[in-house]
Amino acid sequence: MAGPAPKFAHGEEHLARVRRLSLALPGTSEKISHGEPTFFVAKKVFVMFANNHHNDGRLAVWLPAAPGEQSALIGTEPAKFFKPPYVGVKGWLGIQLEAVDDDELGLYITQAWRLVAPKKLVGPTF
Repeated sequence: MAGPAPKFAHGEEHLARVRRLSLALPGTSEKISHGEPTFFVAKKVFVMFANNHHNDGRLAVWLPAAPGEQSALIGTEPAKFFKPPYVGVKGWLGIQLEAVDDDELGLYITQAWRLVAPKKLVGPTF
């Protein structure tokens, strides 16, 4: 049996970006899930960091997307967006971290948080 897939050395700098953007949102926490840093709100996953997960060669995040968004984005920019394994069939979106700046990444992370967070956290102003 092979060990875990090797991680990309520059993954730590991208994890720092994901961590900063994710933990800035109300009610969030981080823990390891399925071998990767994963971000939760109200015990529900809204971002999974993926550093060469199962040797896929990607440094990415996986997150829930609004209905129809996954196929539209993948169709428009397949070098940036992909259908992640396991959760892709549920509409989740994979985003190559090296292809997005912090502003764009923050928009997708915030949108994922809004899709998952309890309404009392989202409120009318967030």
